[in-house]
Amino acid sequence: MVKKKEDDIPDWVTDEIQNAKFQKPQEMKKTGYVLEMYNEDNKIDVQLYDPVEDGRHIVTMDLSKKIKIDDLEKGVVYEFTFDQHKAPLSKKVSEYLEKEKEIEMNAIYQFELKSLELLDVGSSEAADDDLEE
Repeated sequence: MVKKKEDDIPDWVTDEIQNAKFQKPQEMKKTGYVLEMYNEDNKIDVQLYDPVEDGRHIVTMDLSKKIKIDDLEKGVVYEFTFDQHKAPLSKKVSEYLEKEKEIEMNAIYQFELKSLELLDVGSSEAADDDLEE
C-alpha cells in the first residue's frame, strides 16, 4: 500500500485554482515600498501600508512593459497604481483549503503594476528612529 503524502492536493482543487476565471480588474492606488525585485520574471514584491482586499500587506506584482525594473529602488516610498485581478474560488475548494491545509482563501489574486510615483516622505533617518523605540 502506497502512503499518500499529506502535502498532495487533490486534482479537482488544483484544476480549479489553475483554471480560475479572473473578473474585470479593479484599479487601485496604494503607497508602499519595493521589498524584492525579480529581473528574470519582471516582477516585484511590495510592502503596502494599507492592505489589499484579502488583508495582505505584501504582494507580488507583475510589471507592465512601460516600467523598467532597473529604475526602481528598494525601500523608497512609492505610490503604486495597479490592477487587482480577482478570481473567486468555489465554496467547495475554499472549504477544502481551510479544513485540510489551514489556508483561508476564497479567491486568487494577481496584481499588475501600471505606474508608480516616487513620494518624498522626508528623510529615512526619522523613520529609522521610530522603529527603534
